Amino acid sequence: MKKRISFFLISSLIVFNFSCYYDQEIDLSQPLPDIPVDQPISFSSDIAPIFSKTGKDCTACHNGNVANPDLRAGNAYTNIIALIVAGDAEGSEFYQRLPGNGHPLDVGFVMDNADIALIKAWIDRGAENN
Repeated sequence: MKKRISFFLISSLIVFNFSCYYDQEIDLSQPLPDIPVDQPISFSSDIAPIFSKTGKDCTACHNGNVANPDLRAGNAYTNIIALIVAGDAEGSEFYQRLPGNGHPLDVGFVMDNADIALIKAWIDRGAENN
């Protein structure tokens, strides 16, 4: 019986230690591209499509079936606005947890710097639902 309990405890510790994998951090040696101040950023045409890009489909997991924000078209803005500090991307939980920037699961990809820069600029400009 002691061997089973020991085996169970050791197995549980191994699973626990390796189940919370964090993605790589964004490679800050490559600065994020500058988004010109006069370039308009629209949530519906610029930000929302990032969530369903081929090969980076956030909506595969963030689809309303789990306790994560639903990022499907029509639902994304209302589900992420509570995680955003308008005007402060660095202080926004949403920005901090993007794949490649602290996402809590191994999703198999890291967002590219262009997408991250666009999301950051959108948040820093007030995160409007436009």
